[in-house]
Amino acid sequence: MDRKPTGLRLLRTALQNRKTGIMLIFGFSAGLPFSLLVGTLNAWLGEAKVDLATIGIISWIGLAYAFKFLWSPLVDRTRLPVVGRLGRRRGWLIVCQLLLAATFVTLSFTDPVLAIGTFALVAVVGAFASATQDVVIDAWRIDVADEVATVEILSSIYQMGFRIAALVGGALALVLSERISWPGVYAVMGGVMALTVIATLLAPDTARPPAELGERELREPGAIDPRVRAAGLAVVAAGWIWAILTVAFFMVRMLNPIPNDPNPPKASDFTAETGPWIIAATVLLPALVATLFNWLQKKGRHVLTEARPADSAAARGADHAYGALLLPLADLIGRLRWGVVIALGIVLTYRLTDSIWGPFAFPFYLTELQYSADEVAFASKIFGVFMTIAGIAIGGVLFVTLGRMPTLILGAIVAAATNLLYADLAAGAPFIDAFANTFGLNSLGIDPRMVRLMIAISGENIAGGLAGAAYVAYLSSIASKSYSAVQYALLSSLTLLVGSLGRGALGEMIETQGYVAVFYLTAALGGIAVVFCILEWIRSAHQRRQEVAAPGLVPASDAARVQEGDTAA
Repeated sequence: MDRKPTGLRLLRTALQNRKTGIMLIFGFSAGLPFSLLVGTLNAWLGEAKVDLATIGIISWIGLAYAFKFLWSPLVDRTRLPVVGRLGRRRGWLIVCQLLLAATFVTLSFTDPVLAIGTFALVAVVGAFASATQDVVIDAWRIDVADEVATVEILSSIYQMGFRIAALVGGALALVLSERISWPGVYAVMGGVMALTVIATLLAPDTARPPAELGERELREPGAIDPRVRAAGLAVVAAGWIWAILTVAFFMVRMLNPIPNDPNPPKASDFTAETGPWIIAATVLLPALVATLFNWLQKKGRHVLTEARPADSAAARGADHAYGALLLPLADLIGRLRWGVVIALGIVLTYRLTDSIWGPFAFPFYLTELQYSADEVAFASKIFGVFMTIAGIAIGGVLFVTLGRMPTLILGAIVAAATNLLYADLAAGAPFIDAFANTFGLNSLGIDPRMVRLMIAISGENIAGGLAGAAYVAYLSSIASKSYSAVQYALLSSLTLLVGSLGRGALGEMIETQGYVAVFYLTAALGGIAVVFCILEWIRSAHQRRQEVAAPGLVPASDAARVQEGDTAA
């Protein structure tokens, strides 16, 4: 008699699947450049005595990860020459991985003191290659997921590989820098990055969808009039061009200050005054245009009454642009309907507590609490990484035992609660000390100050690993396989944008009110995410009940979403 496989048996079978091994390496391939370009690079620049203002501007290369959804349609639809023969995803991956390897080697031959402009330009190229690789890996994970290697398990494995890369690109890089210099470190990392190409060559790939996926219908009766679509595309393009040029001009102005400028630019003013408009232009505007097109099509307004085939290269190009970007957005909004508001609420708030204060972590440890660099390196880069991996593993087990939505809610709760640990640490750690004394942690022969730091970091990193795995799985579940690269990149980028734009105000709050008040604020922000997650669980459960009770009354798009994403909840 056949028995239904248990959750743990399914997990064990999945871990034996070749896709999980490839996913582990892909997670490493994504995490290594992120660690080396966004974090460790600042240690090199600081050691080279590059001024803090310049380091701050160079750190803005991280915006490439926030804007990656802008070129995700190109990655999703374009077949590269020569390497495109290797597959829909593998061709792009090989180009990105080789370009990243070349970036690290080139940085090793560039002096950041004598050629800071060239150094920054190479780093920017690497950041864009890394962000593009993320788009491809995220899409690959969604594409190859099946009943055994589920998207939740692959997401957890990806997070584990990413954290291992953080250990290599963080702690190991710091150790090596004391022995072979920073240029040598980046040359070695270039070689390590090149080795990830082997996994790409061995990875399974998915078939490329028909070139006219969804585009042929754009010229059939009932489709939006091509002239109206062209107007919408023009509006979206104008918003993106404005946003990109605004950020680029500000970075150039900051890196090339005008002598005796009475009103020098300030990053905090830019993020507070211009940042919300950047989000509106790059995210909200395209979503509104896609929503408008959905509404017009539903109402039968400005639609074709007869077939109108594309009769020029420009018309075919416009169809492709719409099919690659606004059509996936329309698909997402059409499937989620009013639920997209809750989904956006989760996207905006779920990882905000981590992303918004991340850049202030080292100043908090080193300047505010007066820990040494060696203590912080061990607690944060070594011990902390293992705690994060533990959190990811816990998340993987919870996926197959509790389900997606309970795990998502639990991740939001613990991520918010751990900010209270840091508030206690900033206030002198009375509760952490009581915890350590109760469980005998202060009798292990370790400096009590180090015990405090390790308790706080272990709590945060376990929670971060669990929440990160849950968040990636949630985003993967609401992204359609037909438009996986675009939709996932769009959703994941939104969180990075908001976190980046909030850091200026948070820095001012630290200066005026101190770290304790800041950590209470970030904990409260995490509580908002908990509320949104509960609302999403209620909404998705209600949707499933409707589908089971009256399948004919639920729109096909929603039924597909229930099948595709919500069954694990």
